[in-house]
Amino acid sequence: MALTLDSYRLLGRSGLRVSPLALGTATFGTEFGWGAEKAEARRLFDAYVERGGNFIDTASTYTDGSSERQLGEFTRGGREGLVLATKYTTLRRPGDPNSAGSHRKSMFASVESSLRRLGTDYLDLLYLHVWDFTTPVEEILRAMDDLVRQGKVLYVAVSNVPAWEVSRMQAVADLRGWSPLVALQIEYNLLNRAAERDLVPMAREMGLGVLPYSPLAGGLLTGTYGRADLTAAAAGAGEGTRRSFNAGLGMVTERALAVAEVVKEVAAELGRTPAQVALAWTLNRPGVTAPVVGARTLTQLEDNLGALEVELSAAQSDRLDEAGRIELGYPHDLLAGPHIRQVTRGDLKIAPRP
Repeated sequence: MALTLDSYRLLGRSGLRVSPLALGTATFGTEFGWGAEKAEARRLFDAYVERGGNFIDTASTYTDGSSERQLGEFTRGGREGLVLATKYTTLRRPGDPNSAGSHRKSMFASVESSLRRLGTDYLDLLYLHVWDFTTPVEEILRAMDDLVRQGKVLYVAVSNVPAWEVSRMQAVADLRGWSPLVALQIEYNLLNRAAERDLVPMAREMGLGVLPYSPLAGGLLTGTYGRADLTAAAAGAGEGTRRSFNAGLGMVTERALAVAEVVKEVAAELGRTPAQVALAWTLNRPGVTAPVVGARTLTQLEDNLGALEVELSAAQSDRLDEAGRIELGYPHDLLAGPHIRQVTRGDLKIAPRP
């Protein structure tokens, strides 16, 4: 069934209602050499909100703080009706080791800076942005809970964290009576499905809503790449462009082009764009609450929002799923085998969990 931005979903095991597509604002500002000028960013924001969107995603260091500053201006007068999510842990002041990391000092300072830039006295959702492999989970969780008790943060979440650490954090939070994690933001799309091994199943079991970023794989699923880009990538052509950036990351591959070709075929059948089909696939994956979509132009945003109207048939979903399938590896492949199922469940017919 087709969705709209006001077809709200519950975020994880919380009662918070959010739109099925979140507006990513890493493009609000041009400090990084790309992105949208302020006037265009305002058009993006207004178009999203006017259609019923309420879930806004930013971070303390997006475009050197311009993203938060612009959102502070754009949300003035309508703050209460929005779910504002920001992140901490990335370096805010070069030369200051404590202006980065997951620890309490970094967290509190970053939150205070975000509150000032956003022009608000509370954050709806605070993410730990990137795991630092240093700070004890108890320190992180207690500091998050303190911010919740102070009323500066309403809900807490994590991004880019190993599955075993997230599950440990959730268990500790439950045992200590601290604020639980309600969301997990991860890279997840038809080309990068590594999260299906542990992160997505863990999130579903532990009560975290999955919020995929880069649902279009950096543009590789938009239908604009072809075999010529393999040669261009090998030659380093187009230096300084998004194409050369993707090539440098090793993303332009035979497999990527093959998956993108299936996306284009399904899009042609539906009379939709490849971007809409790729987003629709992610939007309808088990455990996913809201993919985070970013855009530099209003045309791009409107195209992305069109994914809400895409209805994939079972056969089309299966084709896309098969095209991007990955091997889950040990122990998943072993445990899914018929012999293991027989020796652990016998002849019992047990329905899978939804």
